[in-house]
Amino acid sequence: MMAERAPTNDIAAIMQALGARARIAAASLAQASAAGRDQALRAAAGEIRSRRADILAANAADVAAAEARGTAAAMLDRLRLDDARIEAMAGGLEAIASMDDPVGRTLAEWERPNGLRIRRVSVPLGVIGIIYESRPNVTADAAALCVKSGNAVILRGGSESDASNRAIHACLQAGLDAAGIDPAAVQVVPTTDRAAVGYLLSSMAGVIDVVVPRGGRSLIERVQRDARVPVIGHLEGLCHVYLHAGADTSMAVDVTLNAKMRRTGICGAAETILIDATELDRLLPPLAAALLGAGCEIRGDQPVCDRLPGAVAATEEDWSTEYLDAIVSIRAVAGLDDALAHIARYGSGHTDCIVTGDAAAAERFLDRVDSAIVLHNASTQFADGGEFGMGAEIGIATGRIHARGPVGAEQLTSYKYVVTGNGQTRPA
Repeated sequence: MMAERAPTNDIAAIMQALGARARIAAASLAQASAAGRDQALRAAAGEIRSRRADILAANAADVAAAEARGTAAAMLDRLRLDDARIEAMAGGLEAIASMDDPVGRTLAEWERPNGLRIRRVSVPLGVIGIIYESRPNVTADAAALCVKSGNAVILRGGSESDASNRAIHACLQAGLDAAGIDPAAVQVVPTTDRAAVGYLLSSMAGVIDVVVPRGGRSLIERVQRDARVPVIGHLEGLCHVYLHAGADTSMAVDVTLNAKMRRTGICGAAETILIDATELDRLLPPLAAALLGAGCEIRGDQPVCDRLPGAVAATEEDWSTEYLDAIVSIRAVAGLDDALAHIARYGSGHTDCIVTGDAAAAERFLDRVDSAIVLHNASTQFADGGEFGMGAEIGIATGRIHARGPVGAEQLTSYKYVVTGNGQTRPA
């Protein structure tokens, strides 16, 4: 087990010191120029590339420790870094730097009959607490989005990725310092003591403006239960692919295989496949062959099991399970309305897809499915801020207040009203 990085006998003192520095940094960062914030991100990208060997060495230590603990393969994949993923981190910082400034935008403006001119202008949220597990690239993505949007951030990664997170954080702070921005704008909790998370959630309402959790169900449930500040996030990604009667066979197989198997451990991975019962004999054999060939276990309802002797009989629990593994449940449905009813009952409001050549059916699905992301003829694995052109995202929000879908830099801003007059007073 990795040694603690700071004494943990006074979590309150540790966390309050972090918060005080973050609040000061937030005030200065909000006033920093867009060019300065972008310079910090580009400099951090350069640091990540130049310190590649250090990051890989730190990650190797994390992975070795995780393997020794018997960590599941899907979680190891989320934890592991390689040259391509490090380059993707650096490229993500540069992509975020190249985006339009989300701060100071005039979102709307109008003039009242009394001559008052009113503008709604975007502003940073302030100080953001981000709690996440496994994926060390979140350290870079989350910090970059916060810096771009003028927010200070306190990062608390999982203990399993602690060495990796510290190595990446050093690059981020070097980038901020090179741009003349207070490095305290990006801080990591200097202890792996779990009590620090509890303190952040319950006792820092005067410092933290919003918390963004990213991880497994137990983490999200804890954050949503214990937080005394607003939370942006999602509980789970129970994503569906619905193969409508109008689906092209080749497209149905390609889209579904990618949605399930490209990366099974991400929240945008498909967990349930719905197939129109009239099309089972056409669509199921090639789809099952592709899934089984890729090493995916199939759990099916009775019509599916009747056609696939190797399928495992699905239980009621399967329809509401986020596997995050090479397992998928398949159900035959009576048509579009039945598919919509299934998604409404079991879905998590994250991402759902229809594959069909029937434009009317697609439009009805896109209109009726109440999820943060709905797709037509495209893999659910496109549920990602980078794929949306946001450079990166902290996570996928499934709530309906403030942010929904990929949470990028723009979603990390709020707004204020700027009112300009020429001596107007309000009548009694």
